[in-house]
Amino acid sequence: MVAPVIILLGPPGAGKGTQARMLEEDFGLVQLSTGDLLRAAVAAGTEAGRKAKAVMEAGQLVSDDIVLAILKDRMAAPDVSKGVILDGFPRTGAQAAALDKLLADSGQRVTAAISLEVDDEAMIARVSGRYTCGGCGEGYHDQFKQPATAGTCDKCGGTGFKRRADDNAETVRERLTAYHAQTAPLIAHYEWQSVLERVPAMGSIAGIRAMLADIVGRVAA
Repeated sequence: MVAPVIILLGPPGAGKGTQARMLEEDFGLVQLSTGDLLRAAVAAGTEAGRKAKAVMEAGQLVSDDIVLAILKDRMAAPDVSKGVILDGFPRTGAQAAALDKLLADSGQRVTAAISLEVDDEAMIARVSGRYTCGGCGEGYHDQFKQPATAGTCDKCGGTGFKRRADDNAETVRERLTAYHAQTAPLIAHYEWQSVLERVPAMGSIAGIRAMLADIVGRVAA
């Protein structure tokens, strides 16, 4: 059986990372984030990693060819035999086409591209209200998850909290606009291939997990 290749699409704050970790637990899949892959390849000193390091040290963006070479190396590792979840790649139509070719060369294909669908205004409220404990990193939210005792972390008792500088309404709105423009060709690409799945992502984490598990269980059977 060919190992499933699952792509998670969704804007910042949609819960891709959280859900990918749960899919790892539920199905033994391995989450592959392009940022993590690049850092690991650079640290390991692979041929593609050395090329990526030179480009990054020059302050330039790593090319699609280098990213694909690193992805190809990683997908040949034995620990991904049960399948992978791609998080953060592809981001463009050209990357999607290149990924199709890479997979076809090894007898694989994209099993499902799952789009986590969000309501933009609700997402702005969700993301712009986030903050974390400066001591242990526990996450909180102005509306949805405040500490039991105001100003004190439930987990470690710390009293220092911080917010990401880009977690404000204006920046989040700009990121969502850019995401939709960038992702529209991907949605069309995978819809044409009949592998696109849409999941409403404004509900509970458990509810979204159940919907994703249903999809992955169906397409990976």
